[in-house]
Amino acid sequence: MTTTKSSASTAAQEQDVVRIFDTTLRDGEQCPGASLNTQQKIEIARALELLNVDVIEAGFPIASPGDFEAVQAVSEVVHSSRIAGLARCTEKDIQAAADALKNAAKKRIHVFCATSEIHMKYKLKKSREEVLRMSTEHTRFARSLVDDVEFSAEDATRSDPGFLAEVVSAVIEAGATTVNIPDTVGYTVPDAYYELISMLMAKVPNIAGTVISVHCHDDLGLAVANSLAAVRAGARQVECTINGLGERAGNCSLEEFVMALKVRNDHYKEQTQINSTRLYPTSRLVSTSTGMMVQRNKAIVGENAFAHESGIHQHGVLSNASTYEIISPADVGISNNKLVLGKHSGRHAFRDRLAHLGYQVDDVQIDKAFEQFKILADKKKDIYDEDICSIMDQLSSVAPSIWELEVLQTTGGTQVMPTATVRLKNVGGQVFQDAATGDGPIDAAYRAIQRICKLKIKLQDYQIRALTSGTEAQGEVNLEVQIDGQMIRGRGVSTDIIEASAQAYLSAVNRYLVRNNSTKKQ
Repeated sequence: MTTTKSSASTAAQEQDVVRIFDTTLRDGEQCPGASLNTQQKIEIARALELLNVDVIEAGFPIASPGDFEAVQAVSEVVHSSRIAGLARCTEKDIQAAADALKNAAKKRIHVFCATSEIHMKYKLKKSREEVLRMSTEHTRFARSLVDDVEFSAEDATRSDPGFLAEVVSAVIEAGATTVNIPDTVGYTVPDAYYELISMLMAKVPNIAGTVISVHCHDDLGLAVANSLAAVRAGARQVECTINGLGERAGNCSLEEFVMALKVRNDHYKEQTQINSTRLYPTSRLVSTSTGMMVQRNKAIVGENAFAHESGIHQHGVLSNASTYEIISPADVGISNNKLVLGKHSGRHAFRDRLAHLGYQVDDVQIDKAFEQFKILADKKKDIYDEDICSIMDQLSSVAPSIWELEVLQTTGGTQVMPTATVRLKNVGGQVFQDAATGDGPIDAAYRAIQRICKLKIKLQDYQIRALTSGTEAQGEVNLEVQIDGQMIRGRGVSTDIIEASAQAYLSAVNRYLVRNNSTKKQ
């Protein structure tokens, strides 16, 4: 099957815009400890649609019933972005992707097969001829099911260039409308990647009208630089993730790539259709949902990205922000309006502030959020934007509650044995209480929770930070625990850091139980 004239023409028309293919829900979720449930995937997919992402890779349908369900669910709620499902070169994989995408308004099957000698020899155990045949036949099969097929030559940057060109030409002939040239292991460097993409653009005879895509990993810290080099060479789709999440060192960071192209449009002469003012709120949502904190000095969305401590820098910014800021915080959705509401603020003002911060909520969500806002307003005098974002993050990304914290009471001090009494309610409505001692009140609380939940939990990482300034600030705790060999992340927020710590620990427990389909009633 050859690419139809209409699809080739459409691809050619879109060559002037660099498409953004977001794989946060697939490759990003493969980051250890970053698993997402279906509801969280739906929330992130909606945020990506508001961000105006061109393609959302919603998952790998054949991988598990949960992945199939998530791709199916995302397909039903997203209407403007194209939804992609990943598949290996097997009919079973491809059929599962097609079935999961059945209700998508715009759908794509993304087929992949390794083309490097090391992958063909040790992983696939197949010859070049067999890989070429597999790639062609399964691209053709995918095209018989949907009009939009992407083929990825896994480990392309370590493949023989001549063989890679042969595969690219063959899959285009078989019906691939997009061909991805991924740097799967983060091996390449910008100059080499530019030359590889340029070679394919020049030597593959039927490449005209096909969108060439790139998917870069960050093992050498070059994912964004490599992606930009590929765009200069003619690539018109870049595959990336929010916050650069992904396997090993992660993927090309969507927010970094998009803003590099936007700020240096004078150099690259290309643009995306991304609504950059949605970058920061989307970054926060993904961070909260996955439990993966954004490093403070992360470009574009990190806490320090627009912070200035040096006296010289502060003087310059106060005189004219452009002296030390090449991006306005507002351009990426960071609000300059800090103090907004207090305990006497009403529902209307609260709804307006949510809209200003970019949240689209229905009446049920407003009721839940406003209730949490009032509880927080009783604890602290001034409510900041960060506090409101925290409320929304928690409501949109909480795992189903197998256990809920009902009561937490602790004692501690220099001459007192740290003790914690914890009361939990399980999913069946039963209440359990226990007490424990520990090295401190937080350790004691964790021991009590372990005893109630009957789980052996090992704390691997614990981080705490203040969401806003002042002694009334909410504390945010992010942690990672090991349960039955699985690494699970949790997050908790409260004006009381001990309570926040307990909530984060319980969040990880709930994630573990949901992941393992366990709703044990103790």
